Order: sequence, then C-alpha cells, then structure tokens
Amino acid sequence: MSEPSGILLAAINAKWIHPSLSLRLLKANLGPLENSCTIIEFALRQPLREKIEPILAARPRILGLSVSIWNHTATLELLRELRAEWERQPGCPVVVLGGPEVSYLPPQAEIFNYADYCVLGEGEVAFRELCEKVFSETGQNSSPITFVNREFQQVDVSAIKSGYHLYTDEDVRKKLLYIEASRGCPFGCEFCLSAHSPQVREFPLEPFLAEMDDLLCRGARTFKFLDRSFNLNIERARRIMEFFLSRMGGRTEPFVVHFEMVPSRFPPEIMETLARFPAGTLRLEIGIQTLNPDVSARIGRPSNPEQELAALRLLREKTGAIIHADLIAGLPGEDLASFARGFDSLWAAVSPSGTEDAPRTEIQLGILKLLPGAPIARHTAAFGMRYNPAPPYELLESAALPARDFDRLKNFARFWELIVNRGLAHIDGSPVFDRFMALSDSLFARFGRSWGIDKNTLQNSLKPFF
Repeated sequence: MSEPSGILLAAINAKWIHPSLSLRLLKANLGPLENSCTIIEFALRQPLREKIEPILAARPRILGLSVSIWNHTATLELLRELRAEWERQPGCPVVVLGGPEVSYLPPQAEIFNYADYCVLGEGEVAFRELCEKVFSETGQNSSPITFVNREFQQVDVSAIKSGYHLYTDEDVRKKLLYIEASRGCPFGCEFCLSAHSPQVREFPLEPFLAEMDDLLCRGARTFKFLDRSFNLNIERARRIMEFFLSRMGGRTEPFVVHFEMVPSRFPPEIMETLARFPAGTLRLEIGIQTLNPDVSARIGRPSNPEQELAALRLLREKTGAIIHADLIAGLPGEDLASFARGFDSLWAAVSPSGTEDAPRTEIQLGILKLLPGAPIARHTAAFGMRYNPAPPYELLESAALPARDFDRLKNFARFWELIVNRGLAHIDGSPVFDRFMALSDSLFARFGRSWGIDKNTLQNSLKPFF
C-alpha cells in the first residue's frame, strides 16, 4: 500500500446545493502545495459510509475538516468512525480542524480528541504554514491537540487569492455560490461571532468584479453574499449592484443576487438602484432581530425601530425584491408579549399587498443560540437563560420566556415557515401574531409535531382557517 500523500480538504455541507467557499479559499492560498490539495464535499443527510470511503481511499497526509454548528455532530460521528478504521489499518493522516464552531469551543470538547491541530479564526495563512510544517517533519502526529493562530490574527484580504475559480462547472450552474466582498461587521451584536471582528475589511473592488464577471460568463445563476453589512459603504454597494444590473441584459437565463443589508442604511441612491432590479432577481436579507429598544441596547445592537420599519415599507413598495426579514426569539429580557408586538409591527411593514404579482415577503423567526465565544453569554445568569449544550445550542427557556411559551414559539416559527414563507396560504391583515399562534397550537395538537408533515395533508388542514 502506498504511503499517505497530499492534502484533502473536506466539509459536510447542510445541503448539496451549498458548496463551501472556505475550503476553496484554503486551497487557493496553499502556494506551491495547492496542486497537491483535493476538495471533497458531502451533504448532511448523506449516509455515513458514503463519507467514510472517499476519505479512506484518498489516503491523505493531511485531512482538513471545516466545522460549523450545523455539521459539528455529523463531523464528530465521521471522525469517530475514521479513527476506528485507522486503528485497523495504517495510514492515519494528520487531522486539522477549522471553522467558526471549533475556533471558540473549550479545549475539552470531545471533537478535539480526534484531531491533531485546530486552526483558530481565519485560516488562509495559518493553514498553509501548518501544512508546510507538517510536510517538513516526520514522526508521530501531535498529541494532545495543538491550537494554531491563538492570537486570532486576521488576514490581509487584499493579499490573499480568491477561491472562486475553484467552483466547478456543476457548482456554477446548479448550486448557490457563496461570495464575500468584505469581512467583519462594525455593529457588535452580542449573539453574533462577528462581534469579534469590528473592523470591516474590503476586498479590492476591481479584481473582485472581474471575478464575478468570470462566474457570470461560466453561467452562474445564484450569488449569495456573505457580507454581514453589505450596504455599510454606500458607494461601494452601488458599484457592485450596478455591475450586476449591467450584466442582466441579454442573458438567456436570469440570475439572482442575495445581499444581507443593514436596515438603517437605505438612502435614496440605494433605493433607486434596488428598484431597477427586475422582479425575482434580487433577494434582500434584513436583520431586524428585535423591535424592543431596551433589548437591542442590552445586546449592543443599534436600533431605530421607526426608521427600520419605514425602510422595509419602502423596499416592499418601491422594489421587486424578495424581502427576508429576521427576528430572534429569546433575546435576554424579551417576553412573549414584547415579541408578539414586534412581530406584528414587522408584518405590518413587510406583508405583501395581496396581489398575485406582489414580491414575496418572508419573516424568518430564528431561535436564539449561544454560539461558542459569543458575548451574549454574559447575560445567562442575570436573565435565567438555559441553553441546550449540544449544537446548535438553542435556548430552551429564560426568566422572561418559560419553557412552555418558548416551545409554542418554536412551533409557531416552524409552521410560519411551512405555511406563510413557502406560500402554502396567505394571511391578510394585521395584527397577525395571536391569530397564527392559535393556528399553530391547533396544528400541533392535531399532528403532535411541527416537522415531517405531508404538504397536502397540512394544506387540507388549513381550510377551516383560510
């Protein structure tokens, strides 16, 4: 049997259509080692054996795994099985973990028992240096695990190579392409790990646009920007949007761009540009999170509810964008009544007009998560927050939201996604929260669950309500 060689980068993605940008960035920045690196990706629901066998067959010298809250448990399962296989045959690689999840986990976390190194924070430079070190050494893997980049040094984004050319033709034509024009976020919301990266670093604009042009020439259809605050720099945001607008004419197949925007930064020039996108080609994710000013202040989030709601109304009235507005249930000190008022105010601002050609509007009701390393942990004791210790670390109850109320909210969130966001039924008028909560309670009483319900069965069960 041949000796292990090369580098294998792998990730378990949430869905097949979600290719990993981080793996491509790591490979693109390996320098002379890039040609010895292979990327392999799996889907979360893929059978475990289908993940194990390609890794064993590859026999890499270094195995790098990207870990997030969504694939943590599946990656741990994968590592356990790989360890058992490696104990039965020679060829165990050096295992390197990286990603937002493992960057802030406590050192005693079980997943670290199956790895030799963990790269903390941004990895384009640190991973390359680690690979060079491993290939220059012989002997046993490090034990216990060694943590690399403990200072969380940030890379110079103007000096790293992009990874977009590593999207395959299948990625480009059939999958959602993750894009980043900048890194960091200045707002410091305590539930988000971006609170650790307040400095916004922008990729050089002209090379970035050239790379987007290359993707479009290859037939790219869906661009999802990872920028936490895309419209922070108004002129830069307009330049990027104007670029995409200029490429829409003459395309036989339309493409879609998805931006995450700050709700308080929609001056007239941004609105004018957004209004020129044809219907169905623009998706805007607007993070509201809470409309309670006291709660916003508590978690370090700038808040101006009237301004934010006014911007959402303008977006609904003046653009053809699909609007996706986010709320978070369970923030410290926010009870059910406060959340209901915020939900009703948001729905009044974004609810569609009722015409068939009205742009689709979605309210994403998220559940608060205690991400490892997130500053919101400082409120745990004072506000009686109790979280699930397993990924994705969702809140179970708080002093303001007893478990019973919180369970009802989680069912509400799921049924809202199935019924309203996915267009199964249209709800007219506002307020809507109490009415839909009654429907959610009724559906849960009937089915005993909010998951795994046949679409037709669910639709038929709505007839008494609509």
